[in-house]
Amino acid sequence: MSLAVLNSCALSGLDFIDVRVEAHVAPGLPAFHIVGLPDAGIRESRERVRSALQASGFDFPAARLTINLAPADLPKESGRFDLPVALAILLASGQLSRPDDKQREQALTGLERYVMAGELSLTGAVVPVQSALTIALGMARQHPELCLLLPAQSAEIAAHVPDLHVRGVASLAEAAAYLRGDTELEQTAPRSWPEQNADQQLCLSDVLGQSLACRALEVAAAGGHSLLLNGSPGVGKTMLAQRLPGLLPDLDRYAQLEVAALYSFVQEQDFFSRRPPFRAPHHSVSTPALIGGGSRPRPGEVSLAHHGVLFLDELPEFSRRSLEALREPLEQGCVRISRAQKQAVFPAQFQFVAAMNPCPCGWAASRHRPCRCSPGQRELYRQRLSGPMLDRIDLLVTMSESDPERDQAASASSQVRERVQEARAIQASRQRASNARISVACLREHSVLSEGAVQLLNSARQRWHWSERVQGRVLRVARTIADLAGGHQIARPHIAEALQFRPDLP
Repeated sequence: MSLAVLNSCALSGLDFIDVRVEAHVAPGLPAFHIVGLPDAGIRESRERVRSALQASGFDFPAARLTINLAPADLPKESGRFDLPVALAILLASGQLSRPDDKQREQALTGLERYVMAGELSLTGAVVPVQSALTIALGMARQHPELCLLLPAQSAEIAAHVPDLHVRGVASLAEAAAYLRGDTELEQTAPRSWPEQNADQQLCLSDVLGQSLACRALEVAAAGGHSLLLNGSPGVGKTMLAQRLPGLLPDLDRYAQLEVAALYSFVQEQDFFSRRPPFRAPHHSVSTPALIGGGSRPRPGEVSLAHHGVLFLDELPEFSRRSLEALREPLEQGCVRISRAQKQAVFPAQFQFVAAMNPCPCGWAASRHRPCRCSPGQRELYRQRLSGPMLDRIDLLVTMSESDPERDQAASASSQVRERVQEARAIQASRQRASNARISVACLREHSVLSEGAVQLLNSARQRWHWSERVQGRVLRVARTIADLAGGHQIARPHIAEALQFRPDLP
């Protein structure tokens, strides 16, 4: 009778969970059991492991073999446990260690410093696993001193995480030889990934006129604020929203890794990007696709827009259930998906931008075309957006048609981006977060108002009967406007400009 224990991992959202792979070989009729709440993919690994061991020149034990994936109350899924299961069988049956007892003891002790994941083919090759970057990020947070053993291609992805020991193997035989000490494996170098070209970003200078909306876009970019553009068809709402990512600073290294890890769940891209993501789902999107969900929880559009922009065009056309589900991610910056047996948490710190028409026909705000909607129809259209949802929007701008003969083009994105970066640098040094993400206590601490600013803010609050949330959002916008102006104190003009971005929808 022999027992072996190796380290592996499971994932719950982006959370890394330690899993012990225990192999027990005992005399008796030949049998192979896997326990510990495995799913169908893990139960089928019995045949993959058996064939891979025989194809790699090892003997499959003719004994009673039990594999336990601990903790036992955690559901396990995917084929990433194939490699540690096969190596644990070799270790328990005495095929991985050398004959001498001292070397065997050293091998057992040395294997504790490895965390293993990999799927086996019937030929003994180790094939790539999904979410290798997510595993590496979790390892770097929880066990930076351990070594991660992955399939060669997956190791090249995981190696992008700094200060992490990663080794890649191409086959089960190579992994066994390395752990036995017969061969050496170098630290895996990260694969060179293509990156999006910043020159391909849309430029704000393409926009003609719309000075107020362009200013709102700059303020939104500088403070990470949410923005709602309201106006007739063709005034440039979508055009402006598509140019917001070009005003945002590049992502830092950790943010790039987090975004790439989220995209690995849906396998949409195989490259890292310095630029913030931009997601624009159609208004027919379902609530689980927007927020995230499924029997095996997957990130939705709000998480795929993490560190970037989520743009909802024709906002009232989205289902009421989907819009109301956005309220918690906007406040908390994450999505918690609960199922009967597990819970997954996905980050969702996105910048929310939306566009809408003022009425069903779209021409209520037009100066050149008459509106055919009755007051009742306009009010019903307006009521598709709840008050709590509108409370969570920082900037509201009503746009009108531009005049091609008199209006000038907006500033280039590169010029606006410089001002945005300066304002973001001020916020990072002061509070280590954008103004839209700071707490109420932090907002009060860093919001020094002049006497005139206090008077104007109090009179506006009394006139429109604002909630504390709305007042806080106005103050955050004013703080961003002051940062763009390079001012330490929030003055009356900063409050006045913030107030013009909170008009009532027509």
